[in-house]
Parts: sequence; C-alpha cells; structure tokens
Amino acid sequence: MSIRNRDYVEELRNMDNSRIGLYAVLLFGIVFYLFPVETAVMTMFKTQGEFARTLPFAPPSGDGFTLSALATAWNTLRPGLMNSLLMAIPATIMSALLGSLTAYGLTTISWRGQVGVVVLIIAGIFIPYQAVLVPLAQFWYQILPGLLNGFVNTVFGFITGGNWTYPSRNGYVQLMQLSITHAAYGIPICTLLFRSYYQAISDEMIEAARLDGASAFSIYRNIILPLSLPMFAVTLIYQFTQVYNDLLFALVLVNEPAAQVATQRLAALTGGVVQSFNTTMAGAIVAAFPTLLVYIVFGEQFAKGVAGEN
Repeated sequence: MSIRNRDYVEELRNMDNSRIGLYAVLLFGIVFYLFPVETAVMTMFKTQGEFARTLPFAPPSGDGFTLSALATAWNTLRPGLMNSLLMAIPATIMSALLGSLTAYGLTTISWRGQVGVVVLIIAGIFIPYQAVLVPLAQFWYQILPGLLNGFVNTVFGFITGGNWTYPSRNGYVQLMQLSITHAAYGIPICTLLFRSYYQAISDEMIEAARLDGASAFSIYRNIILPLSLPMFAVTLIYQFTQVYNDLLFALVLVNEPAAQVATQRLAALTGGVVQSFNTTMAGAIVAAFPTLLVYIVFGEQFAKGVAGEN
C-alpha cells in the first residue's frame, strides 16, 4: 500500500473514531436528561409498597403495578389544568404580540428617546417577582377596585344604583388578573427576543416598501409579521412555559379554590405529613404534559427561530 493510500485510510479511521465519540457523548446526554423522566414514570405506576422495595428507576413487578396514583393525580389536577390553560394562553399570545409590535417600533422606526426605552425594557427583565408582590397585590385588590368603583358609581350611578363593586373575589376575575400580570411581565423578554431577530431583516426590503408608499402598520402586517413566525414560535413556547409553570404570582393573586391553577393544585397534592411518591410523580407528569405538547407541535419552528432563520 502506498503512503498516500495509507494516509487516506488512517484519515477515514480517525473520522469514524471521532464520530463514534460524538455519538457516545450524545447518547450519554440523552440518558442523563431522560433518566429523571424514566424514574418518574416508573414510580408513577408503582404502589407505595413496591416503591419502598425496589429502586426508583426499576420497573414495577406484576403485583406492584397500579394506575390509582395516575387516576388520583388526574382527578386532582384536571380543574387546575383547565384554569392554567385559560390563564396562560391569552397571556402568552398578548405578550408575544405586544413584544413583536414593541420590537418593531424600536428596530425599524427611528425616533428620539429610542435608546432610553430599550434600556428601560431590558431593565424590566431583571426585576424579580418577589420585588413586585406587595404592590401587585395592592393594585389588584385595593387601587384598581377603588378607582373602578368610584368611576362607575359616580359616572353611571343612575344605571348601577351607586353600589357597583369590583368582583375581585370572583374566580374568573382572578384568573384574568393573573393572565394580565404575566402578559405585562413577559413583554420585556419578548421584545428583546424580537428586536434581535428584526435586526437581521434586510433594510432594503423595508425601504422599498416605504418608497412604494406603504405605511408603518402595512409594512409590519405584510412583511415583518410573516417573517416573524419562527420567532413567534420561540416566544410562544418560552412564554407559555414560564406562565404555565409559575406558582408565585398564582399564590398571591388566586385565592378562590375553584380558580386554582395546576401548579397550586400540584403543590397541594405533594403536601402533607406522609408523602405519596407515586401520586406526586404522576401529578408532575400530568402537569407537565401541556408544555411537552407545545414543544412537540412547535418544535420545528422553534428550531428555526433559535437558529435565526427567516
């Protein structure tokens, strides 16, 4: 064999070894990240006695298999799942749409004070939830009801009889308040994501539309919005996950049992002196299913948006 052919064979061998190493690393990563999920699934189908006798990740035996934990978790979380969807879907859509419009105004339209607004929006991302809990609760339960009650009873007193009261104790009103709060809190991060995406769009295309007489809204509707679908997938998935999995705002703003969201019911399901690990794991999987479904449906668009493809 010549020296040239020998080098070629050695190069192919090294390439195969590197590919095998890459596959080994990927396989390790898959096992590492899916191991907790497999453990939760195995525990979900075990009785309490079977869980105490076997390793958490081991499958249940014939006598230790049960579906009662899954049934208990589903019956407990089912109302909370519906409440979470009623709250999270409007909040996700509002924050993504308003973030897109805000980013469009901060990227393709030049006006005085633009940099200052961008700085304020970025600063809003770093405001922790704990810092706004007290003023948030005061706004929804004291300030806003007082303003609305005074306005309605003063201006429309002859219709309402002067005794209209803001329905702050109503469960659906509390879900609406929670949804608006999450939408407002999600606008800064959505704006930042859309702004970085819009900066990569060709300026020549927008300038050509302006020369043709298109208005700012027409440019957004006919050019920017169709190109924004991959980034909308990113922001919708991200924001839905954040809103759906939140517990802190829900504990502060939702105190009606009928309006509790999934995270509140999951926290109640896991509480108690005696821990039922199979029910806890079943509840975690049931509660996580909507977010998993969102990732599956919008996975392709999510990958395009992360990659920056228009």
